[in-house]
Amino acid sequence: MVWLSSKKIKSTRPTRKLSERWLGPSPILKKNQSRHQEPPPPIIIEEEEEWEVSQILDSKLKRGKLWYLVEWKRFSQESERSTWEPTENLKNCPELVTDFHYLHPDKPGPNSSRA
Repeated sequence: MVWLSSKKIKSTRPTRKLSERWLGPSPILKKNQSRHQEPPPPIIIEEEEEWEVSQILDSKLKRGKLWYLVEWKRFSQESERSTWEPTENLKNCPELVTDFHYLHPDKPGPNSSRA
């Protein structure tokens, strides 16, 4: 049995203060697949594990450090397909970093005054 939050549900009560905060208990009708997916096996290069980068989607500065939003190859789960990675994790794909900054010159980069 589960309890559901009523935050986003419209009520016929005159004010939210008088509405129930939780609805239920309700039975679980169907269990969806787990959101967790094991990553594909890494590629072994020079005796170190590496994953392949599909493309770079975005960049940002976080606490004075440059980060890239990276889309990984061979991940089928949308929630795990892209992650924010620091610059040092992308040292083996400099051409993708260069291409990203060529297409998005306004984004923070290694040579920008903001980085």
